[in-house]
Amino acid sequence: MKSFASLLSAAALGAAMLLSPGVAHAAAPNYVALGDSYASGVGTRTYIESSGSCQRSTKAYAYIDAGRIGANLTFVACSGARVADVTANQLSSVTSSTNIVSVQVGGNDAGFSSVITECAKPSWLGDCSSAVANANAIINNTLPGRLNSLYSSIRSRASSAKVVVVGYPRLFNGTDCNAGTFFSPDEMTKLNATANLLNSKLSASASAAGFTFVDPTSKFIGHAVCGSPEWINGLSNPVSESYHPNVTGQAAYADLVQPAL
Repeated sequence: MKSFASLLSAAALGAAMLLSPGVAHAAAPNYVALGDSYASGVGTRTYIESSGSCQRSTKAYAYIDAGRIGANLTFVACSGARVADVTANQLSSVTSSTNIVSVQVGGNDAGFSSVITECAKPSWLGDCSSAVANANAIINNTLPGRLNSLYSSIRSRASSAKVVVVGYPRLFNGTDCNAGTFFSPDEMTKLNATANLLNSKLSASASAAGFTFVDPTSKFIGHAVCGSPEWINGLSNPVSESYHPNVTGQAAYADLVQPAL
């Protein structure tokens, strides 16, 4: 029979092992995903019913990446969101306990959806050049201030969180294969240049805030509308699915964003 002293020693050793930091498990990080329809997963055609008109999808990159890294996801991205909407309706989810934030917003501030609609018309019916010029003016003159304010608010709410700003792909490869749209080569070039301009402003504001910028441009080359394979939907039914990443496109985004998280 073991002595009373040896039993006490064994008990003490067991207690020490339980209290040892070496056997503690790290808590799952808290990840908040902010943004617009590109962030929510519009284009994947499969949405979380409770998300309603925000159209959040389990196929969206934030949902995929949260599963990969074992994070607790607060998914508040919403279709149609502008910077002001993120500030008013989503920002409150970012708190001092937030470890990771992704944010993808700015395209709707530039009215990109209406620009695409205008440029898709026959040249005699639409004015693509003016629509693109107006969008570029907003991106150059108005959007940076909005982004700087939003990014500052994110940082003030979560001072130590890793923040990742996500950009937008070019929509076109130079070919319009969709019946019902009339994009000329020049119009597609202009629209791609607008995507480049938008990314440049997102990147600059992210850098100024000390955030990481993820640029999807190179990864999506060859996989835009009419690409092979196509990662961005062309004109679709319902029309709201148009010009958004499909399931494969969101998976590509997930591969891009995950290392930055």
